[in-house]
Amino acid sequence: MQVFDERFALAEVFTIARGSRTHADVLRVAVTREEITGQGECVPYARYGETMASVRAQVEGLAEGVSRAALQGALPAGAARNAVDCALWDLEAKRAGCRVWDLIGAAAPAPVVTAFTLSLDSAEKMEAAARRHAHRPLLKIKLGTPDDMPRLEAVRRGAPDTRIIIDANEGWSADVYAELAPHLLRLGVAMVEQPLPAGADDMLAEIARPLPVCADESCHDRASLPGLRGKYDMVNIKLDKTGGLTEAMALRDAARAEGYGVMVGCMVGTSLAMAPAVLVAQGADIVDLDGPLLLAEDREPPLFYDDKGVHPPLPALWG
Repeated sequence: MQVFDERFALAEVFTIARGSRTHADVLRVAVTREEITGQGECVPYARYGETMASVRAQVEGLAEGVSRAALQGALPAGAARNAVDCALWDLEAKRAGCRVWDLIGAAAPAPVVTAFTLSLDSAEKMEAAARRHAHRPLLKIKLGTPDDMPRLEAVRRGAPDTRIIIDANEGWSADVYAELAPHLLRLGVAMVEQPLPAGADDMLAEIARPLPVCADESCHDRASLPGLRGKYDMVNIKLDKTGGLTEAMALRDAARAEGYGVMVGCMVGTSLAMAPAVLVAQGADIVDLDGPLLLAEDREPPLFYDDKGVHPPLPALWG
């Protein structure tokens, strides 16, 4: 098993409530058995206590020849397990001479419409960005500061006909959310993602939720679901949180069975990271797999995006 630290430049500075970045730092895992190699990618995330070095150490500490089934217990949910799990799925498909969806008994995936994310900036710059991307069917707006209403008003002016969702990245209090909610409805916001900090979100069960509230930082895998009851209407499934495709599919099915809407999201990574998530995104209520669209450079061959959305990966990329 080989692990590679890789860096990809972003097309523009990307800012959320926690800070800014100019590059996507990713780890690529390659698993070779019988001269066939499968690959997967993860994005270590500091919010969850991960670094490039800590995730690399987790991967390198795995037993040689670990199976996908054994992997689920060998590593916790997180970036390291994601990269290895997806590499093993890719390897399994290549060895079987078929696609991953054939292995799981699913229909061939179709293109899915994805959100395009506007990063946090001044109201003027966010309005300009919204105008540039007003042709897109779904925009995701990064907010989470005390000065969010002028930004949201500006984005709506820039993209008057586009569907909008909001990601507060844990940046609001219950009082701020309660005050903003009527304005979100007035401006046609379809969903708000993680308005309150994970672990301090119990007030969501006490206050009105006039539009769907989606759990992101509060939902990692199936073990998260009991703690979401009464507080959230949707869950955001990201492979770097679930620890791979295996748990992501299980979480999707469990969440739907408990009545949650499903969003499939991503960290800022390359097409290799997005490719497995396209399978999970089939039939999702909201899809946010725009990572490659935010990059100045990507894998070859990359995922294909058009007006139908993001298409399934070519075999040369993954799966």
